[in-house]
Amino acid sequence: MLRVWQTIAITLVALTMGTSFAHVLEWPAKLHYTREFYLRLQTSLYAYWGPPSITGFIEPVAVLSVFFLAVLCSRRPVTVRLTLGAAVCLLLAFPVVFFWRVAPANATFFHAARTEILPVDWNAWRMRWETGHAIRFVLHLIAFVLLVLSLTSERAYSHAKRNSSTAPDITG
Repeated sequence: MLRVWQTIAITLVALTMGTSFAHVLEWPAKLHYTREFYLRLQTSLYAYWGPPSITGFIEPVAVLSVFFLAVLCSRRPVTVRLTLGAAVCLLLAFPVVFFWRVAPANATFFHAARTEILPVDWNAWRMRWETGHAIRFVLHLIAFVLLVLSLTSERAYSHAKRNSSTAPDITG
């Protein structure tokens, strides 16, 4: 059961990390876009990244799966610490950074698209959105690495447990 949940959690975190990494990869090109083109991109392409699209549910489910995984491995101190570290990173990425940096910029851009009036400080909103996703990517990457480390610590724990139960008792 633990191995199944480790696979589910790491897969969901990898998918989540993929979305934030895509934003980071696009950032240099998007810095050269005109205001109008940037606004069109933000309100057309990215409108399908949130609910009700499946993409909007992957990140919250990833967070929940990592917490559930921490409960499952609660008897393994190193594994649970690494898993909880991953969960904290995911919680910082979503909801903290998302609602602090990204969501307000999304609201600004969607309002601008409806009213056809871009805010005077649109570039500051663009940088807020882009840096928000860059911060989220770093947190997703750290969470992913911590989960990978938890898998390897779990294997080391299982290996040591197997070897200690099959080793001859030489204490006397």
